[in-house]
Amino acid sequence: MSDDADGTAARFKRPLRYVMGLFYVGAGVMHFVVPKAYARIVPPQLPRPLALVSLSGIAEIVLGIGVLLPRTRRRSAWGLVALLLAVFPANVHVATSDMMTERVPDWAGGPARMAAWARLPLQAVLILWAWWYTRPIPEDSDEVPRAP
Repeated sequence: MSDDADGTAARFKRPLRYVMGLFYVGAGVMHFVVPKAYARIVPPQLPRPLALVSLSGIAEIVLGIGVLLPRTRRRSAWGLVALLLAVFPANVHVATSDMMTERVPDWAGGPARMAAWARLPLQAVLILWAWWYTRPIPEDSDEVPRAP
């Protein structure tokens, strides 16, 4: 996402930051509400799926809060980019296995499979959204100035 000359994107940057932060906090909390659902999508070659689910849940909560705070916004946004790249193999695993179709009725298998594949390009959108907050904009009055 680039900041356009007339400031249209900049106007949306602040409210979308709150949406993003709350989204990640909520997603992180869900890792602790239904941990087994998340553990199922951890690729089988990775050890201790429940520990990885807890770790990624904590990271989402901390980074989601961090992106809301001026002092930690940019570092947290970079953390979200790294986290999204780190969990991408789980999304590939879901798309390339039959795990999505095993738990749905036969009639929903096709849509479930399509949703799993649609998640892959969505991950790129989420990465770009987080990356947008790694860059300050002058119009954002609560950005902490950086020393030269």
